[in-house]
Amino acid sequence: MIQAASLLAEGGNPLLPHTYELVVGIFSFAVVVIVVGRILTPRIQKTLVERTEAIEGGIQKAQDAQAEAQALLKQYKDQLAEARHEASRLREEAREQGAQIKVELREEAQAEARRLIEAAHAQIEADRQQAFAQLRSEIGRLSTDLAGRIVGESLEDEARQRRTVDRFLEELESSSAAVR
Repeated sequence: MIQAASLLAEGGNPLLPHTYELVVGIFSFAVVVIVVGRILTPRIQKTLVERTEAIEGGIQKAQDAQAEAQALLKQYKDQLAEARHEASRLREEAREQGAQIKVELREEAQAEARRLIEAAHAQIEADRQQAFAQLRSEIGRLSTDLAGRIVGESLEDEARQRRTVDRFLEELESSSAAVR
């Protein structure tokens, strides 16, 4: 309290600062405002603008990358669908070729079977003709021997033998044709 009384005695208000303090305070404030306003604020603004551009650029790059990824995904899906369609077409084509090969093999087998059957028929017919010729000559020989025994004379003459055999076979064929 003693100090407050001495200050009042000196003639000053303790709440009001001294003039030199006001001048120094205003000068310091002006220096701080000038330094902050003229030097730091543009640098801060520049840094904020750079950061904003970097962020916006990053966002734009991300959007571009996302659009590119979407385009690639669509392209991939289109290629996948096309590949599936191509695989389906190839499977169907393979089925058709398989069926065609089956038909061709079946036709070849049937043709081969017909050829074998025809060859077998031809061989049977040739064998039958050969057997018939052998039987005819054997029947002719036996019939001439028999006729020679019955008649009592030899039928060795070939012309006579042939006529007798031919007459006998004609009679035999006509009798078998009448039976049928």
